[in-house]
Amino acid sequence: MLVQTSEALDRLGDEIAELSAHIEVAIARLLDLLGEFDARGGWANGFKSCAEWLSWRVGLDLSAAYERVRVARALPKLQLIRTAFARGEISFSKVRALTRVATPQTEERLLKFARCGTAAHVERLVRGWRRVDRNAENQDAAQRHKSRSLHVYQDSDGMFIIRGRLTPEVGAIVRQALAGACDRMFVKPLDEPPGMIAPSVGQLQADALGIIAEAALHHDLDPGAPGERYQVVVHIDAPVLADPDQPGQSVLEDGGYSSAEESRRLACDARRVIMTHDADGRVLEVGARTRTIPPALRRALQHRDRGCRFPGCASRFTQGHHLKHWANGGPTTLSNLALLCRRHHRAVHEEGFQVERLADGELEFRHPNGWVLPAVPVAPEVPAHAEVHVGADTLRPNWGGERLDLGYAISVMHPRAIGH
Repeated sequence: MLVQTSEALDRLGDEIAELSAHIEVAIARLLDLLGEFDARGGWANGFKSCAEWLSWRVGLDLSAAYERVRVARALPKLQLIRTAFARGEISFSKVRALTRVATPQTEERLLKFARCGTAAHVERLVRGWRRVDRNAENQDAAQRHKSRSLHVYQDSDGMFIIRGRLTPEVGAIVRQALAGACDRMFVKPLDEPPGMIAPSVGQLQADALGIIAEAALHHDLDPGAPGERYQVVVHIDAPVLADPDQPGQSVLEDGGYSSAEESRRLACDARRVIMTHDADGRVLEVGARTRTIPPALRRALQHRDRGCRFPGCASRFTQGHHLKHWANGGPTTLSNLALLCRRHHRAVHEEGFQVERLADGELEFRHPNGWVLPAVPVAPEVPAHAEVHVGADTLRPNWGGERLDLGYAISVMHPRAIGH
């Protein structure tokens, strides 16, 4: 009876191991698809990143989604690891660790170790590997720090030229700031009108740098009154604000053109001054400056929404949006307001996305083509796949239980150590 029980448990264990191998094969296939989807920009239909889309679409925690996208981007350059993963020979836990340090030159030796060791062994090896890298790179980092520089000068045509070298950490911060500012400034529509030329990456980054500089002055560096000095003033006629198709002006303070819909977006959450003019354009009366959304209401709005309400967006940097614009008679009340980040506020006003509050109080977002963007998508049906043959021993590491000698492993595997 004890023998039969032991055999039954062994079979159960084998079934668990075999099913785990199938899961790893499916994850490998998933990351292949995710890498292609990311490279082709399939997520850029209202989402800030592929990870945010993945979190929304399949219900992953955002940090787990970022990690899957990172691994999906790394695998195409590591074909040996990718193939072993697709065959179920190594687990996602091992692949996740290996892709932090592996290169096409080192992946073969790292893969041999991963096949022999446990996931815990691989994690320890990767941590030790990275320590060796950091120690060897300290001198290089010191030299890079000495060579840092930045020069700004004006060309003969009035344009400014910026040229320099930044340390890796400063450069990473600048690049992230540029990416964040670009994301907030521009949402590429799925169907652009004929002849519409989207700004290049260089043009977007040039505009983004100006926004970053203004934000820095506004918050830390300006000795004056930043609230007054760095605000954007738009002059718009009331008929145009209520109906973008009506004739009338919509211009910036310096005379630059502002589209009517852009002005409606800015007016959703701004300070407002009403001026009365006579037939010749002379100002007859200037009303008091008031906030479109009063401070007390804004606090209640932030407490309720907790961030951007657009499906899949986790941004905490938001603006108040009137579901029915106040210029069209929409009340400035909690039920007529929703928080949106700058990117999605623009998408709703100028890119054709729609949002309305349903009878049950929930918000419904629609794509420009009319289909609903659900807060939580319906899980798809999962078909059975049997393309890869795996068994109970597919994932089993070739490890005899001996203690891992991390120092020896690094000394015989790491390129820097081998060269010495």
